[in-house]
Amino acid sequence: MKKLSLGWQILIGLALGIVIGAIFFENPTLPKILKPVGDIFLRLIKMIVVPIVVSSLIIGVSGVGDMKSLGKIGGKTILYFEIITTIAIVVGLLAANIFHPGTGVDRTHLAKTDISSYVSTTESTKSHSFIDTIVNIVPANPIQALANGDMLAIIFFSVLFGLGVAAIGERGKPVIDFFKGVADSMFYVTNQVMKVAPIGVFALIGVTVSTFGLSSLFPLVKLVAVVYGSMIFFIIVVLGIVARIAKVNIFKFLRYLKDELILGYSTSSSETVLPRIMEKMEKLGCPKAITSFVIPAGYSFNLDGSTLYQSIAALFIAQIYGIHMSIGHQITLVLVLMITSKGIAGVPGVSFVVLLATLGSVGLPVEGLALIAGIDRILDMARTAVNIVGNSLAAIVISKWEGHKVLDKVESQVE
Repeated sequence: MKKLSLGWQILIGLALGIVIGAIFFENPTLPKILKPVGDIFLRLIKMIVVPIVVSSLIIGVSGVGDMKSLGKIGGKTILYFEIITTIAIVVGLLAANIFHPGTGVDRTHLAKTDISSYVSTTESTKSHSFIDTIVNIVPANPIQALANGDMLAIIFFSVLFGLGVAAIGERGKPVIDFFKGVADSMFYVTNQVMKVAPIGVFALIGVTVSTFGLSSLFPLVKLVAVVYGSMIFFIIVVLGIVARIAKVNIFKFLRYLKDELILGYSTSSSETVLPRIMEKMEKLGCPKAITSFVIPAGYSFNLDGSTLYQSIAALFIAQIYGIHMSIGHQITLVLVLMITSKGIAGVPGVSFVVLLATLGSVGLPVEGLALIAGIDRILDMARTAVNIVGNSLAAIVISKWEGHKVLDKVESQVE
């Protein structure tokens, strides 16, 4: 028999997890058994991410060795991220205005979920402005940044370290050889960890379904449909146009990323596929200096799926409470989301935290989030898939913008 691909194995794990979770719904024993398995899998992935990002960045930057060139890449990347995430916000607002997912829904019949953990996170980040995020990019202690997994600070330190290695010429070769060994070793470890991905997915989705059940979807099925429909539209149309400009077929590109999309969707975690999409984008011909900078930075600044969802959720809450949002209020919402979605990037449960920080500033009741928290995992799965596509495509766009010929390699790899 032909061996099942990783994507099919993960799908089987996902299906089995849903079935087992539904059978043992509200059974306290199942989460106790499965949760440690899922947590171990996620920890295995997180264990790999930092060494790969650091080693890849140092190798790539030392190969460029030019602050001016790196500055150009950084400037283009931030500009591209801001344009795409703003379009995502606008697409979300248009979808919510056209389909009105909250209109006609009786909130008194919706179950409320405890969101106190998100509220406490929001309280601790109220003073954390966009300027604070910029300041915190520079780590006071790089070892602490590595230990905390503070991605922006890690990127900053690795870029400077790579420039330093390039500046010392021949004396830096042993350092580069060392980090090449680290990168190759970590990519090998990644491939080994992926062999247990179906088990990790089975455990994670089993815990979710057994805790929340599938019945929580039914009262909010219109919201789920609008969110998923908008996500699909954004990938096929918006990112499809961007891919077309970069001379890449979006459907072939999605097929190329199918294993990573299935894994990211199943686990609701972009981190689970970060090493693999970096590796795959390099195979397409994107320079290591670009993939190792653009993709990790995108995890803080290019959350297309998250920003799209946030705009839909904000209008959904307005509609469910019967609050009219004028064009002026919606423009204000766009501007606020443009800032808050970057200002506290990297915080756990970032989409909910951003929404909590945003709703009050535009006069919407934050308690409305308790009505949709129960299905957030289902929505988060879609957000994660869009984020993965957006960040992967960004590496190709910036590579082509920098004049690298990626086209032939894209076509040959994706066919």
